[in-house]
Amino acid sequence: MVLFLAIMGCMNVRNAKICDVDAIHSLISCYAEQDRMLFRSHADIYENLQIFKVAEAEKGQVVGCCALAVVWSDLAEVKSLAVDKGHFGKGAGKVLVNACVEAARDLGVGKVFTLTLEPQFFEKLGFVVVSKETFPMKVWSDCAR
Repeated sequence: MVLFLAIMGCMNVRNAKICDVDAIHSLISCYAEQDRMLFRSHADIYENLQIFKVAEAEKGQVVGCCALAVVWSDLAEVKSLAVDKGHFGKGAGKVLVNACVEAARDLGVGKVFTLTLEPQFFEKLGFVVVSKETFPMKVWSDCAR
């Protein structure tokens, strides 16, 4: 039996920097304009830049972003996952979410959740669907938005 794996170009994930704010804003805005995620202003991204990670394609262009927000001593949220449509299926979303989960682990956070319109994507990464009542009221308020 012969097994084959085609390796796509290298996908680098790193902590976001000031120079990434416009790219992050653009990625998120594309989805927000379609009501696929919450809008985030430039000011909000600047204020929360330390929670963002970005994925870079081979030539260094930012092709995805994701954030990890700690909401309680044992709970963090993976949020604002956005990948450039031209890079779908190339692993950017997966490496971004995995980087956020690893960051949560490094912080000592025991549980990670996400609010999403794409549950199948997250289920492939090991997330399971649970009732929103499982979480504090703050999380519910985000669901309503």
